[in-house]
Amino acid sequence: MYVEVIAIGDELLIGQVTDTNSGWTARQLNCMGWELTRVTVVRDRADEIKAAVTAAFSRVSVVLMTGGLGPTKDDITKKTLCDLFGCGLHYDERVQAMNEERFSHKGFAMNSLTRDQALVPDDCTVLYNPVGTAPVMWFDRGDKVLVSMPGVPSEMQYALTHEVLPRLRERFNEKSSVHHATCLVKGYTESALAIALTDFENELPAFVRLAYLPKPGVIRLRLTATGNDDAIVTGELDRQFRKLTEGLGSHVFCREDATLAEALGMILREEGLTLATAESCTGGNIAHEITLVPGCSAYYRGSVVSYANDVKSALLDVSPDTIAQYGVVSLPVVEEMARGVCRRLHTDCSIATSGIAGPDGATPGKPVGTVAIAVAWGEKVVSKMRSGGPQREHNIDSFTHAALLQLIDLLRP
Repeated sequence: MYVEVIAIGDELLIGQVTDTNSGWTARQLNCMGWELTRVTVVRDRADEIKAAVTAAFSRVSVVLMTGGLGPTKDDITKKTLCDLFGCGLHYDERVQAMNEERFSHKGFAMNSLTRDQALVPDDCTVLYNPVGTAPVMWFDRGDKVLVSMPGVPSEMQYALTHEVLPRLRERFNEKSSVHHATCLVKGYTESALAIALTDFENELPAFVRLAYLPKPGVIRLRLTATGNDDAIVTGELDRQFRKLTEGLGSHVFCREDATLAEALGMILREEGLTLATAESCTGGNIAHEITLVPGCSAYYRGSVVSYANDVKSALLDVSPDTIAQYGVVSLPVVEEMARGVCRRLHTDCSIATSGIAGPDGATPGKPVGTVAIAVAWGEKVVSKMRSGGPQREHNIDSFTHAALLQLIDLLRP
């Protein structure tokens, strides 16, 4: 089954808001074995919305729309769909009752604009929205379906998961399924890995595909199996995944679709190790990535964000002489930071960073994007200098991922 998404909103096209709904929708559809073939982003203009719907219906049977359902004047999706499909509006008493209860619970008073949220097209099936004021509208147009959902991600995700996808499965009697298996690989470039896996790829059954999803220093390998017989699909996927991971050996450091912080957490749990971080240029971003992982309190003890040199000395026991001799962005400094945070927070492992995130701060021989990273495990300390680019935000993310991977390399050589 092929599906298109139409995302509506001026804010999406001027860069004020990023469209995360389409990517999230694609992942849910993929799990059903359905394919998102196109995403169209249009302004809050009636003629553009109509043209996008008409064009989408010429290509696919299912169109999912997000946005333009708020109470303000610029939210015109509902009235535009009425015009397109030749119908009027009426008040839905249940929507009105749900919204009144929601406003009362929050201590807010409804006004004329919020009351108009209960206006729905005559020609749609209303799917009630318990997490927002805008109802979800389902239009049957012969053998085609259009569903209009709010643009607020939490509302859209609830509607799609609890109402829209189950109804679409039933409406089109789709039984196909898709299953994925993902592993994380280090120690290869993408091209070198593709060469190493040539025979494996050539021997895959037609219903199993291999995808390469590279990031700096890491490649995600995703096997995807598609079919109507779930037992055959999952059985063959398991067999091929075992063959893939066993063939790559120690290059595979995680057998799940995980972030680097999640993968590191799995290793720390498995080994029964604890971790602390000492950050300068990354400003707590490594700690942020680690603490996004549920259950990280089992292995993560804390961080010292030592941006200033005197803080490095006072809290991490970095010698002022070391800083004076080698500079704050140096291997000796981050090695002392790594050892110091292990002592201070009583952990088995640590990560330490000191660098020049930019856009200024460069010194002779150390341009913007230079970072020193040290990782420690017991008596072992490994430190490396790395280089990035001119953009501060990109450098902070790059330094963070390099530091996490550096500790993974130490724990899983």
